[in-house]
Amino acid sequence: MLRCFEASVGRASREPAVRCWRVVILALALGFPGGGRAALERVDLLVTGGTVVTMDAERRVIENGAVAIRGSDIVAVGPTEELQRRYRARQRLRADGRLILPGLINAHTHAAMALFRGVADDRTLEEWLRNYIFPLEAKHTTAEFVYWGTKLAALEMIRGGITTFADMYYFEEEVARAASEAGIRVVAGETILDFPAPDFRTPAEALRYTQQFIQRWRGHPLVVPAVAPHSVYTCSAETLREAAALARRTGAPLLIHLAESKLEVEGIRKREGRSSVQYADELGLFEARVLAAHCIWVDAADQERLARRGVGCAHNPTSNMKHASGIAPVVALRAAGVAVGLGTDGVAGSNNDLNLFEEMDLAAKLQKVSTGDPRALPAREALALATIEGARALGREQEIGSLEPGKRADLILLRRDAPHAIPFYDVYSQIVYSLKASDVDASLIHGRVVLREGRVLTVDEGEVKRQAARLVAAVKESLAKKP
Repeated sequence: MLRCFEASVGRASREPAVRCWRVVILALALGFPGGGRAALERVDLLVTGGTVVTMDAERRVIENGAVAIRGSDIVAVGPTEELQRRYRARQRLRADGRLILPGLINAHTHAAMALFRGVADDRTLEEWLRNYIFPLEAKHTTAEFVYWGTKLAALEMIRGGITTFADMYYFEEEVARAASEAGIRVVAGETILDFPAPDFRTPAEALRYTQQFIQRWRGHPLVVPAVAPHSVYTCSAETLREAAALARRTGAPLLIHLAESKLEVEGIRKREGRSSVQYADELGLFEARVLAAHCIWVDAADQERLARRGVGCAHNPTSNMKHASGIAPVVALRAAGVAVGLGTDGVAGSNNDLNLFEEMDLAAKLQKVSTGDPRALPAREALALATIEGARALGREQEIGSLEPGKRADLILLRRDAPHAIPFYDVYSQIVYSLKASDVDASLIHGRVVLREGRVLTVDEGEVKRQAARLVAAVKESLAKKP
């Protein structure tokens, strides 16, 4: 700039000076060093103009907010005006009039069982499992069945704002493949049983496969392989010990059903002289990173043990109501320090859809009626179960569950202009008690747009429906022959 000044005053000709000042003005406009403002940072996507519900530690809600995304990560969250000053985006996504939320986390399901939707409703858990599900799975659950069942579930979950799910089933290689193709995040647990399963005849075979499965998928951006002994009543002490040892050795999560029914805990207490939770702990399961589904029949000592051992719980209100299994003491578990996530369970009898908006609503209301306190589990905390606390229960809170810089870019946009959403006075109340899965308008997972204007972009819906119809026809034929 000094040379430009000299050129303007020390030479007869003013033309070089004019050219030099033009360069300076251009530099100022573009934000080059020496200009009046810093250079704009480049990002891949800027989501602007929505109400950002961060679910961070301060539970910030930012009106006219924005989220800046580079690659798979969030780089900034703040007011739209501020982020537009700081970032130049390759693409923009307008969220005017919409809510911007962290992607929802389904902390417990059996995705491929979508193909058994509505089979054997209105049964007890034990009757449903032993008389219907286990026999049908033995006959129909193949690698192909699991692949297409998971694709069907992925369609439903993505449409409903779910960006991560924790799965326990068979042929988990196919679950991982289907989920990764659909672009949805999954913690995929290979189920281990003491009796013959659809994919393996013995627990030893299942454990060997699980170790290989973990090795194959370790480090995948969307898939976290896990060990999944079914429960303390379907696995022997030896199988449970070996499953826990495998999880510890590999660093994989361990998923298990625990304290789900009164029959389970009474049976374990009669056989082992202790609660299901104490029995699992003494076998070494809690040395691993455990997500325990249900945790209904847990007393104060069990709750303290779960908290002390860092066990996460997945609360499944619809499933527990439908099977009359009981109501999990979510308020007490959280007060004890247990991280509680929210799950749908499977859709074959336990539930008939994969809708976390319904689960949030039910979770809040069940805690109110079971404690006699309308302030129990308020709407903001019900949303936490489906977001940041679900991430904590899975041991993934550093990556997902809230909208914060450095976390994965998993987020959803919700319309709030339907009659059932008008008017609104409190954003958390609106989300939990008024909005529905059908209000999800867009979804990003790992920085990729997978849902836009309600249409899933990563799955061929027509092909999934055709394959589902073909596979379901065989199941219906089996049911028709059942005495």
